[in-house]
Amino acid sequence: MASDAMATQATPPTGRRRPLTSRTGLTALAVVLSLISIFPVLWMVTSSFKTRATVTDGSLIPRDFTFDNFVYVFTEVPFGRYLWNSFFISAVITVAALFFHSMAAYALARLRFPGREKLFGAIFATLLVTAPVVLIPLFLVARELGLLNSYAGLIIPAIFNAFGIFLLRQFYLGLPRELEEAAIVDGCGHWRVYWNIVLPMSRPILSALAIFFFLANWNAFVWPLVATNDQSLTVVQLGIASFQTQYGSNWNYILAAATVAALPMLALFFAFQRQIVESIKTSGMK
Repeated sequence: MASDAMATQATPPTGRRRPLTSRTGLTALAVVLSLISIFPVLWMVTSSFKTRATVTDGSLIPRDFTFDNFVYVFTEVPFGRYLWNSFFISAVITVAALFFHSMAAYALARLRFPGREKLFGAIFATLLVTAPVVLIPLFLVARELGLLNSYAGLIIPAIFNAFGIFLLRQFYLGLPRELEEAAIVDGCGHWRVYWNIVLPMSRPILSALAIFFFLANWNAFVWPLVATNDQSLTVVQLGIASFQTQYGSNWNYILAAATVAALPMLALFFAFQRQIVESIKTSGMK
């Protein structure tokens, strides 16, 4: 009888619902926020297949499905050239930035020299300076050096980024020193330790930074607008802006151009999202 009573107490009533847990509430909130974030991108993609008459009808699904918008974008303006300029500039900046940032971060994390902490503090302080503050001085320096209206003028000023140095330094501080000390005992210098040991171990954080740098420079607008006026150096964001000015209210063409510019970045992010998460977990930024 006692066992039957205990079993009766342990069994929850069948007509009673379990209360929602905090985990369920957070999951529902994450789903709602994700849908809100995805909706503008989804609307942009679907609207790029609409005609001019239906592009502003407020419907998510196109009633008159057409590819003419994309054909028009690539035939009426040199949009392929804009894409190539953005890709070339972003790729060169990304490779150069990762190379120089990783060397600087390794020196700040491992090498001992006078003024190391002050130098790192000065580099870190540049994160507090917004881009518009240095836009005019940067333009004047680029003009004096003859970098305006050139690929060099679009690439060199964008290579330095204090965030990359900071993130890599935090990552290197978490690496075990035993591996480097063993290599130094075997006769390796600092360059060989950096190139053969530190860089291979930095692949997760370098992959994440590559995405950040490439995406930031792919979406660059203000500096290319200031530094160039040559049509052959126009990047994709400036191309979309000029396309909008040229065609006014033809939003079907503008959205088609924006979709072409956004899809490579979305594909790149989804391909390397695991590296981004792993880099944040291992870089010490909890």
